[in-house]
Amino acid sequence: MSGQGSRTDPVEMKPREVLARRMHSLLLAPSSPEARTVAEVVEWFGAMQAQDIGSGLWSLGARLPGHTIEDVQQALEDKQALRTWPMRGTVHFVPSRDARWMLELTGAKVLEGAERRHEHHDLDRQAMTKAVDVLGAALSGGGRMTRAECLQVLEEAGIGTQRQRSYHFLWYASQVGVTCIAPSIGNEQTFVLLDEWVPDPARPGRAEALATLAIRYFRSHGPTTRKDFMGWTGLNTAEAKEAIAEAGDELTRITCEGVEMYCPPALLDAPATPPRTVRALPGFDEYLLGFKDRGLMVDAAHAQAIVPGNNGVFRPTIVRSGRVIATWRKKSLTRAGQRIEVDPLVSVSDSARAAITSAFAPYERFLGTPVELLWPEL
Repeated sequence: MSGQGSRTDPVEMKPREVLARRMHSLLLAPSSPEARTVAEVVEWFGAMQAQDIGSGLWSLGARLPGHTIEDVQQALEDKQALRTWPMRGTVHFVPSRDARWMLELTGAKVLEGAERRHEHHDLDRQAMTKAVDVLGAALSGGGRMTRAECLQVLEEAGIGTQRQRSYHFLWYASQVGVTCIAPSIGNEQTFVLLDEWVPDPARPGRAEALATLAIRYFRSHGPTTRKDFMGWTGLNTAEAKEAIAEAGDELTRITCEGVEMYCPPALLDAPATPPRTVRALPGFDEYLLGFKDRGLMVDAAHAQAIVPGNNGVFRPTIVRSGRVIATWRKKSLTRAGQRIEVDPLVSVSDSARAAITSAFAPYERFLGTPVELLWPEL
C-alpha cells in the first residue's frame, strides 16, 4: 500500500469544513456511511472506547438506528466485537479477529511502561506470569468466569489480589493476549481465553497492520492530524509516519490554517457544512476521545465542565452542529423511566430545548425506557 499518492498537493480546508467532514467520518451525520451491524461500526473505527460499558454500548447504539441495547449485547455475544486493552492501556471494542495483531502492534508499548506501576503494587514479572498461568488453566476448555470468580481462583492459588493488584493481574492477562473481556453477565464483567473465543485471528504483516490502523483511524476521525493519530494509537513519530506512508493512496493530505491533516480522498466530496442535527452522546465516545486536540468540537471555556477536575472521566455530551452545547447525566431510574439531568453550556432557547429533547428519542428507544429530561432552574 505504500506510496505518497495524492498527498503532494494538499487541499486547503476551513475549520468549519473540517468539522463537517469529521462528523461525517464519525458516523454522526445524515451523510455518513450506513452501518448495519455492530461488526461494521467497530471495523469502520478500528477500535472504539469501551472502558465504561454503558457508554460503550450507547456509542454503538448511537450509530445503529433501530438497535436496542439488547441487540447490541447479543451482537457482542455473537463475537462481532470484543473488549480488550489494545492501545494506551485503555479498554476498547475491537473487531474480534483483529484483537491479536492489535495487541502485538500497539499493546506491547504499554507493557514496556508497566513495570514501574507493578513495582508500586509489589508485583514482579514472576507474580504476573503465575497469575496468567493460573487464569489460563482455569479458563481452558471454553471456560468463562466473572471478575469475582477470576479473583477467587487467584486467591486459591496463593496470589493475593488486595488493593489494586486484582486489576493489574486481569489487565496483564489480556494485554499479553491470553484472555479478553467477554460480554457481561448481568452487571459482572466476564473473561475468556482469547484463542478460544477467536480461534481464527487475522494475521497481517507489520506493514499491512500499520496501514490498516492508519486507514481505519483517518477514515473514522478525519480530517485530523498525525499527532491525533499518535495520541489515539500510542505510536511514536517514526511509527506514525510509517503507518501513513504504508496507507499510500488510501489517504490524502489537507491543510487547515497551516496545520497538516489526513483523510481518505473520498471524504473531500462529503458535505462541507456541519449537520444542523443535535446528538446525545455518551461520555467516553470517539467524538472527543479520538482526538488529542478537541478545539474544533469544544470551546476551551467548557473543557472543565466536560472533564471536571481534568480527572479523565468524560461527562456525556449534547452536540449541535458538531459542537458541544451541554452535558448530561443519568439522575435516577423511576417507575416512569430514566430521569436525565441536562446542564447547558450555552444559552438554550425554547426551540433548542425541543431539539435536545428530540435528540434523546433514539436513546429512549435504545434503552426501551421512557426518558424524562430535568433542566436547571432559571
